[in-house]
Amino acid sequence: MKQTEHRSFGKFLIVWFGQLISTMGIGMTAFSLGVYAFEKTHMAPAVALITLFTFLPNILLRPIGGVLADRFDRRMMMVIGDLGSAGGLVFIWIMILTGEIELWHLYVGVAFSSIFSAIQSPAYKASATDLLDKDQYSKGSGLVQLAESSKFLFSPIIAGILLSITTIEVILVINMLTYLVAILAVLAIRKSIKAARSDAERKPWLAELNEGWIEVTTSKGVLLLVNIISIVTFYLGFLETLIGPMILSFSDSRTLGTFQSVSAIGMLISSLCIGMFTLSKKYSKILVLGLVLSGLSFSLLGVSTNIYFIIFAGFLFLASLPFVNMSADVLVRNNISNEKQGRVWGIIGILSQLGFIVSYSLSGFLADRVFNPLLVEGGALASTVGSYIGVGPGRGIALLFIIAGIFVIAIAAITSQLKSIKGLEKGINIVLSDPTGLSHD
Repeated sequence: MKQTEHRSFGKFLIVWFGQLISTMGIGMTAFSLGVYAFEKTHMAPAVALITLFTFLPNILLRPIGGVLADRFDRRMMMVIGDLGSAGGLVFIWIMILTGEIELWHLYVGVAFSSIFSAIQSPAYKASATDLLDKDQYSKGSGLVQLAESSKFLFSPIIAGILLSITTIEVILVINMLTYLVAILAVLAIRKSIKAARSDAERKPWLAELNEGWIEVTTSKGVLLLVNIISIVTFYLGFLETLIGPMILSFSDSRTLGTFQSVSAIGMLISSLCIGMFTLSKKYSKILVLGLVLSGLSFSLLGVSTNIYFIIFAGFLFLASLPFVNMSADVLVRNNISNEKQGRVWGIIGILSQLGFIVSYSLSGFLADRVFNPLLVEGGALASTVGSYIGVGPGRGIALLFIIAGIFVIAIAAITSQLKSIKGLEKGINIVLSDPTGLSHD
């Protein structure tokens, strides 16, 4: 039995390694194309649009990718996804080589890659269930998050070095080769990933997509976990958009860069720890503790202007998130049948990212129109709250962080009492009679 488990985990590691390499390549390309676009135009919107076209198709099309992952051979879906993603880069590469590159070529290329990434991502998530035993789910989740954090921590550094010694064309070729590594890794494990279903087993597309939607929205515990993951992405969106203006209001860009790097190391370390040790129970408690720690550290971001304290809080916040994500990941994986995993992860993928969309939309308005005016000289809270956390530019954002963190702690307290979450731990999946999920616990 032990040898079988080791072989199973070893096959997962082969696929994971391939995805780790390709994920770092994606990060390098995103960074490099952003720099390239800015150098060509000297306009921030050009960089923002590259981010948009890289992000949006991937998220919107994940449910379709989930249906494909359940209908067809997951190995083939991962290979097609990686090939298509590489194809978008080949298009950009050719346009640069011919000297006819324009901004719209970059947008088309990254959007094309993003579309195929939406095919690959649910198949990759579902394949972990094929390859891992239940008691290995937590380790697998930790390693997947490790790959994600490496994209933010290592890719910009590597890309920055490469841009100083070579060209964007070379970086694009390197990323194409990383996709090749990912494809070879998938092909190496052959029969271990779920193969295609027969035509007789397949239902119409919309029916299968609806099955995945029902699986998520009628399971009370799973729906609550999706909401929690969306809240996590909501706060990450706040951090991404507002931490810069807050720190730059009293420090410089170098300090901001240090904050981002050290914080990413927090996620890297905790993901590595989860990936090294097997956690086979008490996921609901780990989820609650992770939420408490993330809420506390998010509030700590705003209580002081001491940069070392802020960096410590950022490190703690991102270090806590892998435990939240891992717990939610395992609880969902344990309570959804393998035949529907692709569709479920595709739908969860789009629902969980709604947090980013909402926070990106609200953060500027809340900071500039609501919270910052409260803590300027003579502001409504300057003499009360301001006496503790300071008054001036950026302190309204600090107050927003404090309130938001307290809100997360309150969510953790509520989550700890929910029977539906505890039920998932025991394999008891409470089904809602109301598929909208609006009934009370």
